[in-house]
Amino acid sequence: ETSATSFRRHDLDWLRLIAIIILLFFHTGMLFNPWEWHIKNNELSNSFRYWMLWLHEWRMPLLLFISGAGTYIALGKRTPRQFAGERLRRLLVPLAFGMLVIVPPQIYYEHIKEYSGYADFYKTVFNFVPYPKGSFSWHHLWFVAYLLIYSLIAIPFLKFLRSSESTAFREKSGSVLSSPAGILFVPFFFILITQLILRLYFPEQTHALIDDWAYFTYYFCFFLFGMVCYSNLNLWQSIGKNRKYLLVTSAFILIPFYLGYFHFRGIIRFPIPDETMDVIFSVIEIAVSWFTVVTVVAYGQHYLNRPHPWLKHFNEGLYPFYILHQTVIIAIGYYVCQLSWGIFVKFWTVSLLTLISCLLIYFVLIRPFNLVRLLFGMKPLKQKEPSETIALERVIH
Repeated sequence: ETSATSFRRHDLDWLRLIAIIILLFFHTGMLFNPWEWHIKNNELSNSFRYWMLWLHEWRMPLLLFISGAGTYIALGKRTPRQFAGERLRRLLVPLAFGMLVIVPPQIYYEHIKEYSGYADFYKTVFNFVPYPKGSFSWHHLWFVAYLLIYSLIAIPFLKFLRSSESTAFREKSGSVLSSPAGILFVPFFFILITQLILRLYFPEQTHALIDDWAYFTYYFCFFLFGMVCYSNLNLWQSIGKNRKYLLVTSAFILIPFYLGYFHFRGIIRFPIPDETMDVIFSVIEIAVSWFTVVTVVAYGQHYLNRPHPWLKHFNEGLYPFYILHQTVIIAIGYYVCQLSWGIFVKFWTVSLLTLISCLLIYFVLIRPFNLVRLLFGMKPLKQKEPSETIALERVIH
């Protein structure tokens, strides 16, 4: 058996949890970062730039890599038709629900002064005019939309990976990618080539519609490599074994990364035209993204591949948490940002209140009800077997 799925990979579950927690802090930080966002605090801090710049390069690529591995697993016990139906139910339904119910409050708070109330604003959603000109958008749910399309278009490749016909491919890819240089630079150059070709034609990066094929393909590469790496046990284990080499490379690439960023900020100036520097920096960004993702995965293998009684429950709630978190951050942040508190007190207040609010919504309004679970892409609650019900009644009485 050459698949890594012959045993449960708890490290993927832990990494998924860590990635979602990072998103919570990252999107809360957007309230206080000088970068443009939906709403902003009246006081901004440049200190947020430096850690958020690095996180921005690998937070979503990590989620896509994990999603690729998870998609490979998901096809294992299903026919392609069953798999496609399950993807539509768990991704398309929450996407449609989210665009009509979860995302609109974000746009409302961005333009709150233009309306007499939420009811006045909500009518504009059904004009179906895309954001930013209108009120119809998927905002942070672009990830769900992309993942749905990735999952469906990857079915032929998934079928191939899970067939005996892929033995030679998996052995060859395993031999090429098993060394530190192989796992670092082969995927890096593959991603780089796609971007060199596509960014000439799609230079703008936007999530409003899938019109930026460079960006769409960029994330698809991480998704594909998640599938490829997880389909070969020897390759997967080699990533963990090479973690120290990966860590050193990921650390060193940060030197030109931040030097390039300081160049654009005017802190350091190199005798290089900004147009050329922009190309160089874009290449470095790709390296930072891939190097960091594969390093995090490697260390996750070594330190996180262990079960925990709560891990199953954590992972069940992560998808609803992702769907909810940005709307809750903006709703809470709008009011907290009007207070006279210091910027770091506000940051931790919004983060903590968002975490508590999302957990309450999940446990009280989502988790107990099958209809709501469906809207948030969760599996239905299992009905108790008659014997279990009788036993439970005996305990009660």
